[in-house]
Amino acid sequence: MGDTGGVAIDLHTHSTESDGTDTPTELVAAAAAAGLDVVALTDHDTTAGWAEAERAVRDQAGHVRVVPGAELSCQCPDGQGRHITVHMLAYLFDPRSEALVAEQARLRAERRTRLRVMATRMADDGFPVDPDALMDALPEDSPGGRPHLARMLVQAGAAEDVNDAFARYLGNHGRYYLPRTDTPVFKAVDMIAEAGGVTVLAHPFATARGRTVSARTIAELAAAGLSGVEIDHPDHDSDAREQLREIAGTLDLVPTGSSDYHGTNKTIPLGAETTDPESLDRLAQRATGSKIFG
Repeated sequence: MGDTGGVAIDLHTHSTESDGTDTPTELVAAAAAAGLDVVALTDHDTTAGWAEAERAVRDQAGHVRVVPGAELSCQCPDGQGRHITVHMLAYLFDPRSEALVAEQARLRAERRTRLRVMATRMADDGFPVDPDALMDALPEDSPGGRPHLARMLVQAGAAEDVNDAFARYLGNHGRYYLPRTDTPVFKAVDMIAEAGGVTVLAHPFATARGRTVSARTIAELAAAGLSGVEIDHPDHDSDAREQLREIAGTLDLVPTGSSDYHGTNKTIPLGAETTDPESLDRLAQRATGSKIFG
């Protein structure tokens, strides 16, 4: 956790609008209870929670501000002639940007279709899964995702917890895993910049998630307009953090820290990792698409 200078900032969280378990209103309340001053709402491929989060900021008794954002799933060269999936945190962009609206709609539709197919295959194999009930329970504008199916398996007693469901059935090498078509990463950087926002590469050296990008690829992204890199993250060990700090310093990328909070879907609490106020200021100064709520 970085030195926050007396201000606690968590720039990576999820709500029920994607794969978290707190509504945006509950997330703001939880952030206040955790002693945070600023929290970013970064649901996967959707801005559907922004309006509720902004209302919660206005109605709250506390002082929490919300950075509106999203986490984009992207296809990225790994610097070794192959492509991998990376996640891009986008902040303070105009959610009405036509290119962004179209791409997020495509991604949400593909995620929902993929989720239904996975659930149907499990049901056909005898698992206690109801694809219709699963899809009906999703918010209208939610992309849906594997955690929703994992929770249904847990509730039906077919898995001990969400992690167990991923390990046994839904992980990238699981029998019921299906790939998806993610946004090309350089397109994502351009798209967010055109919408007045800024981009931060999420948990780039999280080796537990699979293959990771190279320092060369991060340099190419920085040259293309990437603003920052997430360094202090629960999935980064001390060596990864040290390497990323050196890379960020060399490339003048804004360093951030975040919990990647998903409510009860993960055990990591809000504020487990934080961002220095100076880093948030640097990001906000570069953004013109939207403002921090509060």
